[in-house]
Amino acid sequence: MKRFSLSVALVMALTFGSFAQQTAASGDTAAHAEVYFEKTVHDFGVIEHKGNGAYEFQFSNTGTAPLLISNASSTCGCTVPSYPKAPIAPGETGVITVQYDTNRTGKFDKPITVTSNAKASPRVVLYIKGEVKAPAAAK
Repeated sequence: MKRFSLSVALVMALTFGSFAQQTAASGDTAAHAEVYFEKTVHDFGVIEHKGNGAYEFQFSNTGTAPLLISNASSTCGCTVPSYPKAPIAPGETGVITVQYDTNRTGKFDKPITVTSNAKASPRVVLYIKGEVKAPAAAK
Protein backbone atom coordinates (compact mmCIF):
# COMPACT_ATOMS: atom_id res chain seq x y z
CA MET A 1 0.00 0.00 0.00
CA LYS A 2 2.88 2.36 0.79
CA ARG A 3 4.37 1.71 -2.64
CA PHE A 4 1.05 2.48 -4.31
CA SER A 5 0.64 5.74 -2.36
CA LEU A 6 4.21 6.74 -3.08
CA SER A 7 3.77 5.98 -6.80
CA VAL A 8 0.56 8.03 -6.98
CA ALA A 9 2.24 10.94 -5.18
CA LEU A 10 5.22 10.78 -7.54
CA VAL A 11 3.01 10.73 -10.66
CA MET A 12 0.98 13.69 -9.36
CA ALA A 13 4.13 15.67 -8.55
CA LEU A 14 5.56 15.06 -12.01
CA THR A 15 2.25 15.95 -13.69
CA PHE A 16 1.79 19.23 -11.81
CA GLY A 17 5.48 20.12 -12.21
CA SER A 18 5.24 19.59 -15.95
CA PHE A 19 2.04 21.68 -16.16
CA ALA A 20 3.68 24.53 -14.24
CA GLN A 21 6.68 24.53 -16.58
CA GLN A 22 4.43 24.61 -19.66
CA THR A 23 2.47 27.56 -18.29
CA ALA A 24 5.66 29.50 -17.51
CA ALA A 25 7.14 28.66 -20.93
CA SER A 26 4.04 29.84 -22.78
CA GLY A 27 4.49 33.33 -21.29
CA ASP A 28 0.83 33.78 -20.46
CA THR A 29 1.61 35.89 -17.39
CA ALA A 30 5.13 37.01 -18.30
CA ALA A 31 5.90 40.64 -19.10
CA HIS A 32 6.58 41.34 -22.78
CA ALA A 33 7.28 44.27 -25.07
CA GLU A 34 4.95 45.43 -27.85
CA VAL A 35 5.66 48.03 -30.52
CA TYR A 36 2.99 50.30 -32.02
CA PHE A 37 3.76 52.65 -34.93
CA GLU A 38 1.50 55.67 -35.44
CA LYS A 39 1.89 55.12 -39.19
CA THR A 40 3.91 52.68 -41.26
CA VAL A 41 3.88 54.48 -44.64
CA HIS A 42 5.12 57.99 -45.41
CA ASP A 43 4.51 59.58 -48.80
CA PHE A 44 6.87 62.49 -49.45
CA GLY A 45 4.91 63.43 -52.58
CA VAL A 46 7.11 65.35 -55.02
CA ILE A 47 10.28 66.73 -53.45
CA GLU A 48 13.09 68.86 -54.84
CA HIS A 49 16.34 67.37 -56.07
CA LYS A 50 18.76 67.46 -53.12
CA GLY A 51 15.80 68.38 -50.87
CA ASN A 52 14.97 67.09 -47.41
CA GLY A 53 14.52 63.30 -47.59
CA ALA A 54 14.26 62.72 -43.84
CA TYR A 55 11.26 61.36 -41.97
CA GLU A 56 10.70 60.18 -38.39
CA PHE A 57 8.40 57.23 -37.75
CA GLN A 58 6.96 57.60 -34.23
CA PHE A 59 6.40 54.45 -32.16
CA SER A 60 5.53 53.50 -28.60
CA ASN A 61 6.05 50.50 -26.35
CA THR A 62 2.54 49.33 -25.46
CA GLY A 63 3.80 46.25 -23.64
CA THR A 64 4.81 45.60 -20.05
CA ALA A 65 8.56 45.02 -20.54
CA PRO A 66 11.32 47.16 -22.10
CA LEU A 67 11.32 47.26 -25.92
CA LEU A 68 14.67 46.61 -27.58
CA ILE A 69 15.08 47.57 -31.24
CA SER A 70 17.85 45.28 -32.49
CA ASN A 71 18.00 46.43 -36.12
CA ALA A 72 16.50 48.68 -38.77
CA SER A 73 17.57 47.97 -42.33
CA SER A 74 16.69 48.97 -45.87
CA THR A 75 17.08 47.23 -49.19
CA CYS A 76 19.61 49.70 -50.63
CA GLY A 77 22.15 52.33 -49.67
CA CYS A 78 19.90 55.18 -50.79
CA THR A 79 17.74 54.74 -47.67
CA VAL A 80 19.47 54.94 -44.29
CA PRO A 81 17.49 54.23 -41.12
CA SER A 82 18.63 54.99 -37.58
CA TYR A 83 17.01 53.70 -34.41
CA PRO A 84 17.35 54.06 -30.63
CA LYS A 85 19.91 51.70 -29.11
CA ALA A 86 18.66 52.13 -25.53
CA PRO A 87 15.64 50.15 -24.28
CA ILE A 88 12.26 51.88 -24.56
CA ALA A 89 10.37 51.51 -21.27
CA PRO A 90 6.70 50.46 -21.22
CA GLY A 91 4.53 53.46 -22.11
CA GLU A 92 7.46 55.41 -23.56
CA THR A 93 7.92 56.52 -27.17
CA GLY A 94 10.75 56.62 -29.68
CA VAL A 95 11.50 57.32 -33.34
CA ILE A 96 12.99 55.50 -36.29
CA THR A 97 14.58 58.16 -38.50
CA VAL A 98 14.85 57.40 -42.21
CA GLN A 99 17.01 59.43 -44.59
CA TYR A 100 16.44 59.04 -48.34
CA ASP A 101 19.16 60.21 -50.75
CA THR A 102 17.42 62.91 -52.82
CA ASN A 103 20.42 63.15 -55.18
CA ARG A 104 18.63 60.40 -57.11
CA THR A 105 15.74 61.56 -59.28
CA GLY A 106 12.52 59.76 -60.09
CA LYS A 107 9.94 57.76 -58.18
CA PHE A 108 10.89 55.67 -55.18
CA ASP A 109 9.17 53.19 -52.87
CA LYS A 110 11.48 51.78 -50.21
CA PRO A 111 10.84 49.33 -47.36
CA ILE A 112 12.59 49.57 -43.98
CA THR A 113 12.50 46.45 -41.79
CA VAL A 114 12.53 47.05 -38.02
CA THR A 115 13.43 44.09 -35.80
CA SER A 116 12.71 44.11 -32.06
CA ASN A 117 11.82 41.93 -29.09
CA ALA A 118 8.09 42.72 -29.46
CA LYS A 119 6.08 39.57 -28.81
CA ALA A 120 3.25 39.98 -31.33
CA SER A 121 5.21 41.77 -34.08
CA PRO A 122 8.97 41.26 -33.81
CA ARG A 123 9.39 42.47 -37.43
CA VAL A 124 7.60 45.54 -38.75
CA VAL A 125 8.06 46.88 -42.28
CA LEU A 126 7.86 50.65 -42.74
CA TYR A 127 7.67 52.29 -46.18
CA ILE A 128 8.71 55.61 -47.65
CA LYS A 129 7.66 56.65 -51.12
CA GLY A 130 7.57 59.68 -53.35
CA GLU A 131 9.23 61.28 -56.32
CA VAL A 132 12.37 63.38 -56.53
CA LYS A 133 11.94 66.09 -59.16
CA ALA A 134 14.73 66.36 -61.73
CA PRO A 135 16.96 69.42 -61.25
CA ALA A 136 16.13 72.46 -63.34
CA ALA A 137 18.30 72.78 -66.45
CA ALA A 138 20.87 75.59 -66.25
CA LYS A 139 20.28 78.40 -68.76
